[in-house]
Amino acid sequence: MASPKGSRSQKMKLPIFTRKGTLEVPSPTEKDWSKDDEDDWVFKDPDQEQDSLPQPYRMINKMVNSLFDRSWEIIEGRDTSKTAELCRTQPTIYHPLREIKLNTMPNCMDVSQDYVFIGGSKGFSIYNLHNAKQLHVWEKLKVDVISIWATDLGSEILIAPVDETGIVRLFYLYKNGLYLIKAINESEDASKQTTCIKMEISKGGNFAALLLQGAGDIWLDVYKLPKESWIKEVQYPQLAINTKKKVRQQLQLNTPDSVTADSLDMDMNISFRGDFKLSLPVQIMKIKPPKPITGTTFKSPLEAFAKIAGCRGLGSGQNHYIKASQWEKREAILKATYKKYLDGEWEPEPISMATFYFLLPSRVIPMPAGVRRPPGLACVLGVHWTDHHNFFFYSLNRTLKDKADPEGVWPCAAPIVGSQLSPCSSYLVLACEDGVLSLWDLAQGLTLGVVALPEKCFCQSIHFLKYFLVHKGQNVYPEGSVKCHMKCVVLCTDASLHLVTASGVQNSTISLLVERSYSLAAPWNPVFVVSLHHPCFLLRGDHPDEIGSASKAEDIPNSIFYFNFEDYPLLENFSRNCTIPQASILDHPTFAQALPLEERCEKFFQKSIQNLAKSKVKEEEHWTRLRRYSLLLQKEDLKK
Repeated sequence: MASPKGSRSQKMKLPIFTRKGTLEVPSPTEKDWSKDDEDDWVFKDPDQEQDSLPQPYRMINKMVNSLFDRSWEIIEGRDTSKTAELCRTQPTIYHPLREIKLNTMPNCMDVSQDYVFIGGSKGFSIYNLHNAKQLHVWEKLKVDVISIWATDLGSEILIAPVDETGIVRLFYLYKNGLYLIKAINESEDASKQTTCIKMEISKGGNFAALLLQGAGDIWLDVYKLPKESWIKEVQYPQLAINTKKKVRQQLQLNTPDSVTADSLDMDMNISFRGDFKLSLPVQIMKIKPPKPITGTTFKSPLEAFAKIAGCRGLGSGQNHYIKASQWEKREAILKATYKKYLDGEWEPEPISMATFYFLLPSRVIPMPAGVRRPPGLACVLGVHWTDHHNFFFYSLNRTLKDKADPEGVWPCAAPIVGSQLSPCSSYLVLACEDGVLSLWDLAQGLTLGVVALPEKCFCQSIHFLKYFLVHKGQNVYPEGSVKCHMKCVVLCTDASLHLVTASGVQNSTISLLVERSYSLAAPWNPVFVVSLHHPCFLLRGDHPDEIGSASKAEDIPNSIFYFNFEDYPLLENFSRNCTIPQASILDHPTFAQALPLEERCEKFFQKSIQNLAKSKVKEEEHWTRLRRYSLLLQKEDLKK
């Protein structure tokens, strides 16, 4: 380092202040003098003016200063993050009450009654919902089960697992016996094998619908299930046992160690009855996607109207009188107008998928004349296809020989992208591509209203809620059935959540519950199922953090966790069914709006009559008092 020459007194110099910029001659008047600002002065060390660090020390000094600056920025950033984390509301963590440990990772699961059905490697297994006890394992496949459905039929359960090849098998669980009914779409010829994409079973288990795909086509097969025959065949095994094994089965039934079906309970293991041959489902209908609308082949409008027999298919757009030349002109105008948007490569259109529901008899869907069916059983299948405007109704009272034409059509202004049927099958919501939701009351046969989602919000899924009213900050549920009133939540593609409420005709509202959120870096698609009979749900234990940290496949936990809503303090109040009696509903003006119009009018007239009767009684009492008072006055006058 350079060192100035001279004595020690000369080396010790005081620091000086140097003004920034060039020096100027001050004005003679004091008022024009500029006020001194501390920022205009720079502190300089006289020693630094003479001494300077040589290389490489200057470079080291810069690196050290840069290191300190970066460290300080990191410290400030962490401190800001900690402060923001402390200010943020921390989510409540709920630990599972029970764990079901498995040997392999489960692919799917479903819950029905008190049983859990888990699909995995080469088959599926059945567990007790309450104590996690394994009751049966059916593993007779060469491939894995990728999806499974379980439907409650009352005293029985219908199970439908689908394997990796798309084959769906129908199982029947009655008491402690498991029966294989049929592999519905299995084919001996591999080239003709179809794949099951989706399956629905009606309430009560009388009908089943399968969405199948094969050879570039897609269609919907509808079956009638012989539920009554199954019960008889299981209760009287001699009617269903295979002839080759009749004698052996009869000997087993006669042995003293045999156990009757009536003595079995759900705590005992389930046995597979592979020698039973139950009645097979009967196909009643095959529905294909709507054909593209092309030029008409009719020669006159009367011929087009004659094609619609009994108004069947009216509104589908198939039976029209638009010529092919008119379609070509409209297409030419469209291409000329939007040429810059239409030029370029086009992706192939995806295969049209179907969404379908089994609907109960209602004012919109009446039962056919002369057909008698127990209440609560489906009579119509509602279907809509991807990129199509129409919602079709197909009667289930038909055979495979009948032509599969719809009995009714609901056309919409835009293609239907989503829909949902309420658990009671009374309400239907149709979500269109333009963000408009149509709310239908099927039981009453009327529309509850039309609401529109906010701009740039598009429906992803719809979920119905049990209708409730807010009283003193708590949700209360009207006792009995509530007509013309519904609530549902709509999840949009931007992760925002909206509450849709409909109270009577044309009185529908929509409100924002959760604002849009940002997408996760590693999206998590959890496998879970919620029980319809018990306040609990099951969750597969494969969080993305655990999967990413695991070095091997065997390190990933193969478990299913059991959560009960009633065992958590915060959720205990939500899981309780707080009902409010009809009398309280009538007394409160807000609650009274939840009653049907006819019932509200009847209650109003009854209350008016009661008030009128009370007023008459009070009037008679008033006149009686007046008469008594007048008699007393007359007596006093006579005495005088």
